[in-house]
Amino acid sequence: MLDILSITGPIYLIIAIGYFCARRGVFEKTELRAYGKFVINAALPALLFNALSQRRIADVLNVSYLLVYAAGTLALVVAAMVWARRVAGKSWSESAISTMGMACSNSGFVGYPIMVLLLPAVAGVALALNMLVENLIVLPLLLALADRGDSHHLPWWRVVGQSLARLATNPMIIGLVLGFLASAIGWQLPGPLARTVTLFAQASSALSLFVIGGALHGLPLAGMGRQIGPIVFGKLVLHPLFILAALALGAAVGLPALAPELRTALVMSAAMPIMGIYPILAQRHGHEGFSAAALLGTTLGSFVTLNLLLWMWH
Repeated sequence: MLDILSITGPIYLIIAIGYFCARRGVFEKTELRAYGKFVINAALPALLFNALSQRRIADVLNVSYLLVYAAGTLALVVAAMVWARRVAGKSWSESAISTMGMACSNSGFVGYPIMVLLLPAVAGVALALNMLVENLIVLPLLLALADRGDSHHLPWWRVVGQSLARLATNPMIIGLVLGFLASAIGWQLPGPLARTVTLFAQASSALSLFVIGGALHGLPLAGMGRQIGPIVFGKLVLHPLFILAALALGAAVGLPALAPELRTALVMSAAMPIMGIYPILAQRHGHEGFSAAALLGTTLGSFVTLNLLLWMWH
């Protein structure tokens, strides 16, 4: 157990330091948002480019990983939407936002730093593949479902189209695409430029965790247990279980086997807390209150569930 805590302990310690710095006013919210912008627009794109460009395309574009992660996550999306609509009686928008909390992991800000310590050989590749599924499939689908039934909103297919169009200018997607292209043609950056990109990439892990910790300060939890309970359970427990089921199904139908490290990366990715921009996406539909609380709940709860998962896995 001490070995496991030596992996996860530094991650949550940095999050805690970020939280207490924000609470004591050492850093203002505006400053933390600026750091977050740096991570999203510079550090993570550089990290993704390095992770992909320095490997052969056959090692990067792992079809089995993509299919399992997409299948398990989409199965969870279907189950969560059916539960929210038919059992809980939620509106389309609330159902979709709740489902988003269960299905969208914080792959960049929390997942990657943990993977670097746990699975350094595949951390960058897992991050890139996770972001392909999350940004190209899951998020556009759920944003379209959130708009369903609201007459003043655009048709679902227009929402999906706009979401995909915005991806073309997303720095992380640009980093992904350039990394894949560099890997495909076997192109390496000149030495000075490669070192510059590496310096940006190295800034991502600690700073992203610090920003997450600062962002948690001031988020509400009181009185929202019934709303956020299913989201926290869905994200930290059901999502990994659905991925495990997808892995078993893939093996049963003859999908090429994944290396042990990639199998671990799949399950660990699903067990991460909710993505950091979750409350921002929910704000458009007026659900930022429970979504912020769910973000806080999954981040705190993941300390227990991730350590338990690592203990069981080993």
